[in-house]
Amino acid sequence: MNRLDIALTVNHIAIQTDDVEGTIAWYKEFLDSSVEWELDEFSDLTRSRLPGIGRLAELRAGDVRLHVFDRTEHSGHGPGPLDHQFQHVGIVVDDVEHLAALRDRWLRAKEATQVTWQREEPPSDIVIDSSGMSSLYVLDPNGLEFEFLHFAEADS
Repeated sequence: MNRLDIALTVNHIAIQTDDVEGTIAWYKEFLDSSVEWELDEFSDLTRSRLPGIGRLAELRAGDVRLHVFDRTEHSGHGPGPLDHQFQHVGIVVDDVEHLAALRDRWLRAKEATQVTWQREEPPSDIVIDSSGMSSLYVLDPNGLEFEFLHFAEADS
């Protein structure tokens, strides 16, 4: 088997929304993210791949970057729980206690921001699997799922 000899690093997670302002406000409240930059002019390639794009903002929370953007030609529907999609994005935290803090922040952010939710589901309980990995699952306002996780061996 050939080995891929390319070092891969995730640069950003792109989030399509009908409410750029609300999504930005929610991520600021939930993850204490900051807006790094914004665009409202796009290349021909971007406009052909994302017809109707009008605005894109890069948010940053730690090493995680989120590209939040709108499209005038979007259906207005979020991803259904059984639709083909990236099922979730996993983000590692340094301390298992951060999972409880993120769960609390999610609940406060939902109350503190005015945004339309595509799927009304609370964050999961914090679960520990047989390998000792702890996980918290949450949805963003657009119905996209994130797993925040902590590996027990990181504490050793």
